[in-house]
Amino acid sequence: MRNPLIRLECGVNSYDWGKVGKDSAAAKFHAATASDFSIQEEKPYAELWMGTHPSLPSKDLETKRTLLELVQENQALMSTEIAERYENKLPFLFKVLSINKALSIQAHPNKKLAEQLHANDPKNYPDDNHKPEMTIAVTPFDGLCGFRPLAEIAHFLKTVPSLRKLVGEEESKKFEDAIKGKETSDKDEDMQSNKKALKSAFTKLMNTDKEALEPASKELVEAAQSEGDKFADGGPPFNTGKELSDLIIRLDGQFPGDIGLFVQFFLNYVKLDIGEAMFLKADDIHAYLSGDIIECMASSDNVVRAGFTPKFKDVHNLTQMLTYSYAPISEQKMEPRDYSHVRLNAPAYSSNSSNKLYDPPIPEFAVVRTALNRTGAKATFDPIDGPSIILCTKGTGTISVGPKEEVMKEGYVFFVGATAEVVIKSDVDAGEEEDAEGLVMFKAFCELEDGKGKL
Repeated sequence: MRNPLIRLECGVNSYDWGKVGKDSAAAKFHAATASDFSIQEEKPYAELWMGTHPSLPSKDLETKRTLLELVQENQALMSTEIAERYENKLPFLFKVLSINKALSIQAHPNKKLAEQLHANDPKNYPDDNHKPEMTIAVTPFDGLCGFRPLAEIAHFLKTVPSLRKLVGEEESKKFEDAIKGKETSDKDEDMQSNKKALKSAFTKLMNTDKEALEPASKELVEAAQSEGDKFADGGPPFNTGKELSDLIIRLDGQFPGDIGLFVQFFLNYVKLDIGEAMFLKADDIHAYLSGDIIECMASSDNVVRAGFTPKFKDVHNLTQMLTYSYAPISEQKMEPRDYSHVRLNAPAYSSNSSNKLYDPPIPEFAVVRTALNRTGAKATFDPIDGPSIILCTKGTGTISVGPKEEVMKEGYVFFVGATAEVVIKSDVDAGEEEDAEGLVMFKAFCELEDGKGKL
């Protein structure tokens, strides 16, 4: 019987928003394994895909067979329960995104809507599955994620004249009156009333015609350039006027005159430091703006887009599908916790090595980030009743399952079958600077029986 440790060759996508040449982590990680690939210095490289999704399936580096073929041929690699529940496909898709400019303003449909969209328009909606996703920053990241607190949206409607023009005086007043005094109420009737008002105002904005958008966007950019830190009366508590004005100028440089320049006033502007994370449920609106991230999601490629994109825009479905939940930035972020199903040896303990679990409220996946900070530091992961994919993002070392040991380097990707004990060992020290780390790896996995290792 074959050892369940399989080194993978994973494909990379080239989209216009990707980082260029060797600045792209996705390209560098792909180049670490693909012998027939050389990075082109002028070409953007956007995404590294790790999984069984048919759009860009991972392959066994040794045999060149797809991972999908291997797990369908041998259910034990996934566990019988997971194979049956997810139709012999890996339940998650693991990615590295290298973002140089804004991705589209988008949301991913829930399961029921995904099935409807796929049935009605399979060209634009290739999957019938939902796509909740989690983002972990590998480098500093920024993005637009979820609707802002209502008081912040009201602040912008008062202080950004071009925004108020597009939403309309009547709609703006209706929004302000509807939320007044209950912006943060947790009463169900108030929240439903607030969501209705938010949906109405946002839908009006998203249906702006080109004739109105062109002069309004020009007015907005001119105000951002001339007002600087005074823009929008200094901005709401979480964003300064200068931060907002710089963001407008930056995004207008990427997508001149786009409706997305105004959508940002409705959405949280989120920054993540290295290791910080956020989770986006199905039907959550977002647009990633810059940075290298690890992304894990249910295995789907469905995207409903409505701005910052030359691709198909579906404003009607986007505005209808959103939950219109509103919350501050702090509620968008996830707090990782120590992962307990791993044992560290003495060099790992004494060098402040770490294992952090990022565990979203869905069954398809969780992710562990491991940093081993001294030569000889070792982490032994307990067997789990489900599959894993492991990506090394920094340093060198080894990975072993039973008698099989493989070299581990930046960009190397491995599949580990169910019930296998995995041992990772570092061959590098962390260095002297503050917060320095040695070998860093991410392990995405699915385990249904005990709730992804929560016991």
